[in-house]
Amino acid sequence: MKAATIIGLVIALVGLAMGATIEGTAVTAIIQIPALLIVLGGTFGATMASAGMEGVKAIVPGYKLAFSPPPLDKPERVRELVALAEKARKDGLLALEGELPNIDDDFTRTGLQLVVDGTEPELVREVLEGEIDGMEQRHKVGWATFEKAGGFAPTIGIIGTVLSLIHVLGNLSDPGSLGPSISGAFIATLLGVGTANIVYLPIGNRLKDLSQQEASMRTMVLEGILAIQAGDNPRIVSQKLLTFVAPSEREAAQNPSPNLKAVADPPADAQAA
Repeated sequence: MKAATIIGLVIALVGLAMGATIEGTAVTAIIQIPALLIVLGGTFGATMASAGMEGVKAIVPGYKLAFSPPPLDKPERVRELVALAEKARKDGLLALEGELPNIDDDFTRTGLQLVVDGTEPELVREVLEGEIDGMEQRHKVGWATFEKAGGFAPTIGIIGTVLSLIHVLGNLSDPGSLGPSISGAFIATLLGVGTANIVYLPIGNRLKDLSQQEASMRTMVLEGILAIQAGDNPRIVSQKLLTFVAPSEREAAQNPSPNLKAVADPPADAQAA
């Protein structure tokens, strides 16, 4: 579910707000400019110092990706690769060159181009595994930045609380203000722990999970391309690829796709052209 991340964050925030309200705490009490400046500004600065500008630039795209990830349709990719295996078995590997413009996925197209060009299987594997490793390293910049922020935020919140308590202890001559002052001092800790565990760490974990899902998809494609190059029977190709697909999705992966029939058996007018 694409909206699962934002729905989860909303549920967490609503749950905390309702619990605080039931206990008699005003939700607006946490909106204190000094605490917000200390926690958000301090966390951002510490994260920038740790992750560098490359990590900072990955923050906004990271939020967008976590809230609206691209679909990864493994069953559809299996059907596509099996159709290509049927095409290669029927007309030869060189026949796949005409299908390359119809393949949307760059990784799949790159692998098939290597196969069509007659590249040795070992080199095909080496190139595609390098692509997967490079992708994971690029993705790590994003999710690691959020994990760093999740580690810094609680500590920055404690620093904010200590600074507030120093101010409180400096004004002991007014006992009547101690209660509200001490209460306000802990807002920074609340903000630090809250932002870390409700925003930064969940987003980081979500991005890491999406990266692992894409790496699994690409590994499946890699094995499919090598099976096609080896001339495996399409049924064997299908069985190999189904090991990467969840049992609940395997039936869908085995059903022919109307969009891919043209790949396995192009229409007569296309053959004539």
